[in-house]
Amino acid sequence: MPDRYNIIRQRLAQHPQQWLITGVAGFIGSNLLEALLKLDQTVVGLDNFSTGYQHNLDEVRSLVSPEQWKRFRFIEGDIRRMEDCANAVKDVDHVLHEAALGSVPRSVNDPIATHEVNISGFLNMLVAARDAEVSSFTYAASSSTYGDHPGLPKVEDLIGQPLSPYAVTKYANELYASVFARTYGFKTIGLRYFNVFGKRQDPDGAYAAVIPKWTASLIHGDDVVINGDGETSRDFCYIDNVVQANILSATSDAEARNQVYNVAVGDRTTLIQLYDGLQSVLRDNSVSCDKRPVFGPFRAGDVRHSQANVDKAQRLLGYDNMIPLAEGLSRAMPWYIQFVAQR
Repeated sequence: MPDRYNIIRQRLAQHPQQWLITGVAGFIGSNLLEALLKLDQTVVGLDNFSTGYQHNLDEVRSLVSPEQWKRFRFIEGDIRRMEDCANAVKDVDHVLHEAALGSVPRSVNDPIATHEVNISGFLNMLVAARDAEVSSFTYAASSSTYGDHPGLPKVEDLIGQPLSPYAVTKYANELYASVFARTYGFKTIGLRYFNVFGKRQDPDGAYAAVIPKWTASLIHGDDVVINGDGETSRDFCYIDNVVQANILSATSDAEARNQVYNVAVGDRTTLIQLYDGLQSVLRDNSVSCDKRPVFGPFRAGDVRHSQANVDKAQRLLGYDNMIPLAEGLSRAMPWYIQFVAQR
């Protein structure tokens, strides 16, 4: 494991733990699974395969030892069913709740499904974890919660009005978490992810994230459509930063609980800069791609600019040594290229 996991190793060496990852077959969930198994932790995984894939679990299995894989138990279930949630949290110390229906456009097209998974499912997991008296509950929040607040960089206690049904659901998660702390003394940690990317992020489908989707298009020589004028900007966050933040949160002290934190790099990249960067990294991997992008209309519900202030996570969680966009793209690109070639 990289040096930035030293503090995590030290914490976990003293107290071996059992973890639950919801959405374990998804992009973020499977990366958390890989990291925890390599740290010799015992992991329960819950997924209904609505947006996760068996091949993600198969890939993790190929990357860990047989002994480490034996520490993993999979439950096929749905967070919308309370009995599945209650079964999954039995004898668990730490919950990493990643299961959700992501994507702003998906939520605009189907707000009811997004609500059922992201709010009702979240509440089920909160109740189940509270009743099981787990040691920690860390959940995937979202930078979409900042909504129309114009300030940059984004700081945790200044948010605006939500711009999409997805953003509403993620804000509701934070409200429920706060109420559970006040009402039941059940304290959680929310991690506001900013545009996460990396291996096992699916480039297929209508709601694919921008980096894998554009990468696949560039490899195939297809047109890449940039929504807007190309000056929309984002704080792109490599998956290893997210893994670090989750494990640090779960093993943090009492002062860090009942809080939300930005998880990002603290930088800002425009979409046209991202496009140029992807072409450059593909060339470094011997993939020729000289097409220029096509510009389309702005997308409903999108935030114009996004950049995180990560001081709070650094101060209270020990979040540090973040991998920047350029390095993250270099690390992720061989996986993207291999995945596209196999499709």
